[in-house]
Amino acid sequence: MRSIRPDVPAGVLALMVCVFGVTTGEFVIAGILPDVAGDLDVSISAAGLLVTAYAIGMIVGGPVLTALTSRTARKPLITGLLAIVVAGNLASALAPNYPVLFAARIVTSLVTATFFANAIVIAASSAPPGKQASTVSTLVFGMNLSMILGAPIGTLIGNGFGWRSTFVAIAACCALGWMLVRRLVPDVREAAPATSAVAELRVFRRRDVQLAIALTAVGNAGLLAVFTFLAPLSTDVTGFADGAIPLLLLTYGVGAAVGNVIGGRLSDRAPMAAQSGLLAALAAALVLIWTVSGNRVLTAIMVFVVGALGFSVIPGMQARVLTTAAEAPTLAMAVNASAYQLAAALGAWLGGRVVNDGPGLRSIYLFAAATTVVAILLGGYAWRRDRAAVAVTSAS
Repeated sequence: MRSIRPDVPAGVLALMVCVFGVTTGEFVIAGILPDVAGDLDVSISAAGLLVTAYAIGMIVGGPVLTALTSRTARKPLITGLLAIVVAGNLASALAPNYPVLFAARIVTSLVTATFFANAIVIAASSAPPGKQASTVSTLVFGMNLSMILGAPIGTLIGNGFGWRSTFVAIAACCALGWMLVRRLVPDVREAAPATSAVAELRVFRRRDVQLAIALTAVGNAGLLAVFTFLAPLSTDVTGFADGAIPLLLLTYGVGAAVGNVIGGRLSDRAPMAAQSGLLAALAAALVLIWTVSGNRVLTAIMVFVVGALGFSVIPGMQARVLTTAAEAPTLAMAVNASAYQLAAALGAWLGGRVVNDGPGLRSIYLFAAATTVVAILLGGYAWRRDRAAVAVTSAS
C-alpha cells in the first residue's frame, strides 16, 4: 500500500486513521450523553463527568505512562496501546452499569496521551527534511476529521442503534488502525536510552522547553473557551436557532481542517514567524467575531475563520516542543498533550467564571483574545531567546 500523498509516508497516514478513531472516542460522548444517562439511570451531570474524567486521565496518565515506557520500542508500544484502546471501547459498549463505564473510560484515557506522543514522534522522525510541521499536521488532520465526521457519525449510529453501538464502531475503527500500523509503520527497533526515565525529566528544567509547553496551554485556552461555549454564544448572543448548532460546529471543523494544513506548511518555512503571525491573526479574529456577533451571516463566516486560525498554530506548537526537547521527545509530547487538555479544562472553567461572575457571555470572545495576546508575548519572548542563542553561537 502506497501513500496517497507523495510527501507523507504511508505509515503516517495509518497513524492518522488511529488518531481519527481515538479522538472520536473522546469527542463522541457529548453527542450520546443523554442516551447514556437514561440507559444507566444516572443524571446528565453524572454522565458529564465521563468527559471530565477522560481529560483528567490524559493529563495525569500521559506523562506517567510515557516515562514508564520510555525504553520500549515505538511500534510494539503503539500497537499495544491501540489494543488497550480497542479493549476499552468494547468494555464501554458492554458496561452493565455506570461505574464499569466510568472505569473503562479512565483506562482508555490513560493510554491516549502516550499513544499521541509516540505517534507524533514517529511522524516527525519519518518526515522529509524541513517537513516536520506539515507531517505532524497530517496526524492533527485525523483529529479534525473526528470533529467533522467522527463525532456526528458516531452520534447518528448511537441514535439509530443505541449508544453502545457507537463504542463498537469506534473499537472497529481503532482495530483497523491497528492493522494498518502493523503493516505500514516501519519496525524500527530503537536502542534503549542510556538515561533513566527520571533523568529524562531533567529536560523540563530547560527554559525553552518550559516556554514551548506553556505556549500550548496558554495559546489554546482562549480558543477552547470559545469552542466550549459556542452553542450558547450562537443561540443567546447571535440568535441562531438550536437546529443551526450542528452546522456551525461543522463549519468550525472544516475551518480547523483547512487551517491545520496551511499552518503546518507555513510553520515548515518560518516556524517562529508563522506562529507569532498566526496567533496575532487569531487574536484579531476573536475581537472581530465579538464585534459582529449580532449578525448571523458574519458570525458564521467568523466561526470558520476562528476555527482555521485556531488550528493553524497547533502543528508549529508540536514541532516546537519536538525541537526544544530533542533529548526526551516522547515524554515532552505527552506532557504537551496534557497541556492541551489542561487548556481545555482551564478555558472552560475561566469561561464559566466570565459568564457567571464577569461581564457576560458575549465577553468570552474578548477573554479569548486577551489570552491569545498573552500567548503572543510568550512566543515573542521565546523567539527573542532563540535569536540571542544563535547570536552567541555565531560569535563563538
